[in-house]
Amino acid sequence: MSCGEPHETDCSEVLDHLYEFLDREMPDSDCTKFETHFEECSPCLEKYGLEQAVKKLVKRCCGHDDVPTDLRSKVMGRIDLIRSGQTVPEHDVGAATQES
Repeated sequence: MSCGEPHETDCSEVLDHLYEFLDREMPDSDCTKFETHFEECSPCLEKYGLEQAVKKLVKRCCGHDDVPTDLRSKVMGRIDLIRSGQTVPEHDVGAATQES
């Protein structure tokens, strides 16, 4: 997604790293770049708001359980594969959830 306007930080970069921003898993300098982008770009700001709301909902409904580190790593690995355009076979996804 892109709003079609030029920005110092491209929309695709912001959206590719949105969860890192939401989770504050990036350097402060990158967070500042993203905040500036959201001030300039309403489509990305809207996407940020939606993802932030989903994250809060999941935390409220499921935030009481500790997530095993290996499960988090598997999920993040799958997300990275999908973001890079690769497909994840159905049996791999099911196996990951059954193992954990």
